[in-house]
Amino acid sequence: MKAVVLAAGQGTRIRPLSHSVPKPMLPVADRPLVAHTIDAAIDAGADEIVLVIGYEADTVREYFGPEYRGVPVSYAVQTEQAGTADAVNAASEHLDGPFAVLNGDNLYDPAAIAQLFEQCPAVCAIEVDDPRNYGVLSTDGDSVSGIVEKPADPPTNLANAGAYAFPEAARKWLEVPESDRGEHEITDVLATVIDEFDVSPVTLSRWLDVGRPWELLEANEWKLSVLERRVDGDVSEDAHLEGDVVVEPGATVKSGVVIEGPALIRSGATVGPNAYVRGATLIDEGAKVGHAAEVKNSVLSRDASVSHLSYVGDSVLGRDVNLGAGTNVANLRHDDAAIEFTVKGERVSTGRRKFGIVAGDDVKTGINSSLTPGLKLSPGATTKPGETVDRDR
Repeated sequence: MKAVVLAAGQGTRIRPLSHSVPKPMLPVADRPLVAHTIDAAIDAGADEIVLVIGYEADTVREYFGPEYRGVPVSYAVQTEQAGTADAVNAASEHLDGPFAVLNGDNLYDPAAIAQLFEQCPAVCAIEVDDPRNYGVLSTDGDSVSGIVEKPADPPTNLANAGAYAFPEAARKWLEVPESDRGEHEITDVLATVIDEFDVSPVTLSRWLDVGRPWELLEANEWKLSVLERRVDGDVSEDAHLEGDVVVEPGATVKSGVVIEGPALIRSGATVGPNAYVRGATLIDEGAKVGHAAEVKNSVLSRDASVSHLSYVGDSVLGRDVNLGAGTNVANLRHDDAAIEFTVKGERVSTGRRKFGIVAGDDVKTGINSSLTPGLKLSPGATTKPGETVDRDR
């Protein structure tokens, strides 16, 4: 079965992280987000991956190339982001049999993806407490009988998780009219398949739609939690590694460092001396944590640097971010309320009691800067030495 993986969107809700990197290529543990989806498809038996690309397409092509894990990779370009059915239709020339459709910015329970392929035609769902904000599946015995978007009175608690296995006939149903949102929706294709075929529901045990910055943090918390301890890099005898810590070949952990897993120190990264890394933390390739700095439950993207005597908690730092010495990130409100963050111009709740900052690529802070919870720093933003920043910039 061919697997169509959607990776063309601009990722506007996850800005500033997607300013120059497509959202599916943002780091989740030891690989890009979309690679987890493709790995699940290959493990389920996909014999070809068709990647639908658009925004910053070359980044995706360069990573996966013409073959990934021995499986051929083809590319289809969606020139305008006009909906999920439009994206799959862009790949239609590659489809000549049953095919799966997966979102490149979702994390799926891999076992359920294997079941999805086996039970084609099928659709993945996740049980939720309040399904009113989702597409909801209705069922008749062991079959899906319909799908309705954001119903006031949901027929079930099965939310559509955006993973489908379609019969070959679905290829001719990909050209659907625009929805009320002005997009061509893959759920309209699913509705036709439900009318014509017996469609199986496959319930996921875990699923995550990575749309906003704190969900990228949650994605890393998930994937780092399943690491198994492995120490292949250069680790000082005076360093202390506790729990599931991975230090890749080419990484350096200096004297006096304490790392409490789950944590991943990638090739070319440097930690210490006398630094403290804890929680679910990713120190990506070439990133640096300086003397006596503390990093907790955070993502440091490629070549990011947290200089000496700094603290970073529950934050996501983009590529080439440089936090000056003594920079402190606040990640907790005095009233213990959930931290809010700006998404597409509006402040929304992250649902997280602890959340620090999101810094776009090339952000630089002056020494002794103080950064307040829920702060967004746009690519290239700077702060002055000793400045307290309590507004997005």
